[in-house]
Amino acid sequence: MSQQEQPRRPEAHQQTSTQQGQKQPPQSQSREDKAQQGTTTQEQPPQMRQKEPIKYGDLFPVSGELATKPVAPQDAALMQTAENLVLGQTQKGGAAAVMQSAAAPEYCRPAPIAATAPAAALLDQEAVTIGEALEAVAITAGDKPVDQSDAAAIQAAEVRATGMNVTIPGGIAAEAQSAANLNARMTHDEDKTKLSDVLSDATAKLPMDKAVTSEDAEGVISAELRNNPYMATYPGGVAASVAAAARLNQNKQ
Repeated sequence: MSQQEQPRRPEAHQQTSTQQGQKQPPQSQSREDKAQQGTTTQEQPPQMRQKEPIKYGDLFPVSGELATKPVAPQDAALMQTAENLVLGQTQKGGAAAVMQSAAAPEYCRPAPIAATAPAAALLDQEAVTIGEALEAVAITAGDKPVDQSDAAAIQAAEVRATGMNVTIPGGIAAEAQSAANLNARMTHDEDKTKLSDVLSDATAKLPMDKAVTSEDAEGVISAELRNNPYMATYPGGVAASVAAAARLNQNKQ
């Protein structure tokens, strides 16, 4: 009799079949995982950035504090008044038009003027000050070399802004007078000190400031006329800018 064969172990076969039967479809599992991962890792929409105001340095070739100063609607209005006063109308593509385009979308209301003088010296928070009128000259006539008529007008403006009848050491009047004296000895205009070099940060250089009145404008105009050999004011210059500011303030009353 031959050797008896060992019986098979059916439980092992059944266990293997059961394990194979319990395998999950890999595709359905990965789809669910991807769906969950897509929900948790979805990028949030970026927050809208607040627009930065357009500054004078973005529009005009100016330097100093004026270059970083935002263009406010009241400054654009002052420039428009100055162009209308001096040229008879607002120039297409001129400084006033450029400033109005820059200021309109950036502001809901004019920026308040920082009170560096007693409150009684200001007509209201939106009135144009002497310092701001002088800074406007850096744009309207910034390339003009400083002469004696400019220095006299700037000195008259400084006296009226500060209420002091003396030239402030290191102030805009002293700087303008020094520039006028130096320019008189120079031959080439490109080497001369320009109005923009003196007035681009006039507000910061004035220890006190005040809103421009018609009396202030008359004093500045008179000073510029007396020191001009042709007895005339310069278009867009110191006297014209201060006069435009006075008219703008008067219209607001």
